[in-house]
Amino acid sequence: MAFTSDVARLIISVVVCLGTGFIGSLFTRPAIQTWYATLQKPSFTPPSWLFGPVWTVLYILMGIAAFLVWRKGADSKPVQIALLVFIFQLLCNALWSILFFGLRSPIAGLIDIALLWVLIVATMLLFIRLSTAAGILLIPYLLWVSYASVLNYSLWKINR
Repeated sequence: MAFTSDVARLIISVVVCLGTGFIGSLFTRPAIQTWYATLQKPSFTPPSWLFGPVWTVLYILMGIAAFLVWRKGADSKPVQIALLVFIFQLLCNALWSILFFGLRSPIAGLIDIALLWVLIVATMLLFIRLSTAAGILLIPYLLWVSYASVLNYSLWKINR
């Protein structure tokens, strides 16, 4: 019974994270070949095709991390707080695509991604107290968002 429950929680956790990416992609995809293609980009801008695979892996890692925390006990106050902060950072994650690509606003994206970075760090700190592995699984996400923050800033600065 516990195994079935764990499998269900893992699937839900990963699907919720991938769903966040899907929502973001609804705003990102239409802008890639149009608006984004017209922006001047810094030399360290990766090719557009790289973002999809990287984000897919990151969302899966985030889902696994959330699962590892969730399985510590949904009735536990520390687990509830950690997952609530995790949900806030997921919302902030999706909002970035809406602001940056949907509204075509690098400055709004920059403000959001700064908040996202803080929420990721808070999530990591809360997760690591409950599951070392969960905290470690978020390191690639923090690193990528750190890089994306610098890229977002550069895009805003070059194109304002």
